[in-house]
Amino acid sequence: MTNTWKKTTAATALALAATTGIVHAETTLRLSTYVNESDIRYQGFQHFAELVAEKTGGSVKVEIFPSGTLHGWSEGVDAVQGGVSDISWVNADNRLPCYAVTSLYPAEVSLENQVEMDAAYAELIREEAAGVNLVPLINSNYSYDQEWWFEEPVDDIGNLDGKLVRSIGPLVSMMIESWGGEPVFVAPKEVFQSAERGVVDGINMGVATYSSWKLWTVMPYMVNANLFYGNIQYMMNKAKFDGLTPEEQAALTAAASETETWLQPLYEGWVDQQVGNAVMQGGGSAVSLSKDQRASLIASVKGKWDVEVDAACGAELAGSIRDLLASNAP
Repeated sequence: MTNTWKKTTAATALALAATTGIVHAETTLRLSTYVNESDIRYQGFQHFAELVAEKTGGSVKVEIFPSGTLHGWSEGVDAVQGGVSDISWVNADNRLPCYAVTSLYPAEVSLENQVEMDAAYAELIREEAAGVNLVPLINSNYSYDQEWWFEEPVDDIGNLDGKLVRSIGPLVSMMIESWGGEPVFVAPKEVFQSAERGVVDGINMGVATYSSWKLWTVMPYMVNANLFYGNIQYMMNKAKFDGLTPEEQAALTAAASETETWLQPLYEGWVDQQVGNAVMQGGGSAVSLSKDQRASLIASVKGKWDVEVDAACGAELAGSIRDLLASNAP
């Protein structure tokens, strides 16, 4: 009786789907991001989800969880490995030693071929990611907008004079220390309160995230520095990826690549607009470093950082990453 009931129910469900055109996803992927819904990158994730549904005929569905609702800033690897999320941003993590020291790297790069440059970087760290059950999936646009803000104008970012500055990772912390400041870790959604209460004197952060969290009102003086290449990867659980059909894997990868290309001009335009609005409304200012200032600041930390990179990546991989960035120098 039970088996007959199950077969009848299944047949009815299939017939209903066929007549109504409804296709239920066989696989649901939870995508975790720290950006909130007012951030242009949230639209990018929505576009990615739509492309995945389209390319897989609805067999794979992407659910987006914004504002770090599934896990904290430093918990990407644990979240993906433990099943809290299926796709998450991954910041500097000791289980990914080379990625940890090269996802932000002191170098001036041209963004003319950013999508291709980011894809090449993802390939270089793919083997390391696989070793901890991760697959690089979506490249962020970090290089474009990762900048510095202060409560009052700063004449020389290379002389921080004891200022407490928010850091996002080991390279930024080393930069702050090298320039006479003290790094302080603060998660993105806690930065506003930290700045408002004087926990930090300065902030290193992406313009998009900074603007989304309304931080122009508390630290309005921006230094447009362009001091490093940045590629904070969104990675997927490798076992979950391998469990998809080859067609679904290809669809997911293609959707990610197409989304990067689709988002780049929108993202850059939105970032520029946020800076322009803040300055025009009298609530902020933006100054840019000269090419000579930029080169001097990068040179002041690069040698020290290369020692870290060589130790973490090995000479061959470290050299490949440096060659990639050198080939994309302005």
